[in-house]
Amino acid sequence: MLTALLFDLDGTLTDTDTLHLQAFRQLLRDYDGRELTQAEFDAQVSGRANGQLFAELFPNASHQERVALADRKEALFRELAPALEPMPGLLRLLEHAQSRGIGMCVVTNAPRLNAEHMLAAMGLNTRFEQVVVADELERPKPDPLPYLTGLQRLGAVAGEALAFEDSLPGVKAASAAGIVTVGIATTQTPERLQAAGAKLVVDDFDDPRLWRLIEAMQG
Repeated sequence: MLTALLFDLDGTLTDTDTLHLQAFRQLLRDYDGRELTQAEFDAQVSGRANGQLFAELFPNASHQERVALADRKEALFRELAPALEPMPGLLRLLEHAQSRGIGMCVVTNAPRLNAEHMLAAMGLNTRFEQVVVADELERPKPDPLPYLTGLQRLGAVAGEALAFEDSLPGVKAASAAGIVTVGIATTQTPERLQAAGAKLVVDDFDDPRLWRLIEAMQG
């Protein structure tokens, strides 16, 4: 039985990593002239919550300075993303779930301002019952707490849910919560997503293998 769908946001509902990379590059250049390569971004930045990430990027900055830098980076990102395109097949999946009474939740490491902006920029701000923001919890992804919280808010159990993730921390979090996890190969290779715990890896939500999995879980 399938009663819940839980979605990461960045790189899963919409492909935004290029925009985040641009924002980080501008922030680091302005701060101390640092450069950030695509490989460094993929390995060290993508999918992570800002708290620990900014402590690593700016080890000599105070807590207040790190918060201000994170706020600046996210403002740069929002300026770069006035409108966003949903991933191929996403609207079809959302309509399918809604017609069958399947609960839907966003589970993101992004700050709430970003989450609200991105959902509005896709025209999806009323499509999800819950938006779980990891920064508002005790522990972000890769800890399973954000996904466990999403299940709790939907009144669902892990064995009747599917999660969708593009990042390694996200796949690890959803898998550790006991949820069958589908990797979306926008930011990582299929091999890395599978190694992190993804049961299936697809390019987008139109993949026939995904729909076969959904049909099998619906019984």
